[in-house]
Formats: sequence, C-alpha cells, structure tokens
Amino acid sequence: MRERIILRGHKISKGKARGEALVSNEPISFLTGVDPETGTVIEKGHELEGERVTGKILIFPRGKGSTVGSYRLYEMALNGTQPAGIINLRADPVVAMGAIFSDIPMLDRLDADPFRLIKTGYLLELDADQGILVIEDNSKQAGH
Repeated sequence: MRERIILRGHKISKGKARGEALVSNEPISFLTGVDPETGTVIEKGHELEGERVTGKILIFPRGKGSTVGSYRLYEMALNGTQPAGIINLRADPVVAMGAIFSDIPMLDRLDADPFRLIKTGYLLELDADQGILVIEDNSKQAGH
C-alpha cells in the first residue's frame, strides 16, 4: 500500500535529498563506526554493521563519540560516501556540525516518532529548508 506521510521537524542543515531510508535504533559514531572510504558501518556488533550509508537517508537517535566525528563526515563528503540526508531524534553538536560542513540535509525533533513510522528501504524525500520529511513509499518491508 502506498501512503504519503508528511512529518515536520527542526532544520539542522539546509538542503534537499531523496532516497531510501536506512534506520538504526542505535547511536552512530562517525569517527570509529563508519569507514569514510566506503561509507560502510564497521563498528563491531552495531545493528548496521556491514551496511553502506552512502546515498541513504540515515535515521538514528543521535551521534556518539569524539568531536572528530564531524570531520569524518566531511571526509565522507569529499569521498562521495556520505549519507544523502540525516534524521536524528535530537541532534548532538558533533553530527550537526558535520552535516553543516558537509552540506548534508538534516532534521531533528520530528513531530512523530520516525522509528515507529519508517523502516529501512522506505522511500523518503527530505526538504530540510522547509523542515519537512515525506515518507513517499512505505510499501517496502525491511529485510532485517
């Protein structure tokens, strides 16, 4: 079933993106948890271990770890391995600064719980300038 759901949130970093959702219930460290050369989650035991974030709209509660994670997101942008967009429950300064430096559209504080409405593989459209996230196609079921 195809149903469009529109969520509103708080803009952290400007821009627009469209892509598949990649959802993690666990915080992500961009310093030690994601390979900037490949965009692959490398943190041992992380629920997204082995998944590529590149070109996905990455949904996770918040970042974790060192402030160098901001630079690591920027390094990913230089390598073309960055996520297309980021959604957090509440942005932390490390991920927020990395998204801003890297021109990765980012929202937080959505008006509904994204973890209840969005599964990996759903097609999303993110317009951070307007503070809008559209769940375009939720007919796909997560393969996880």
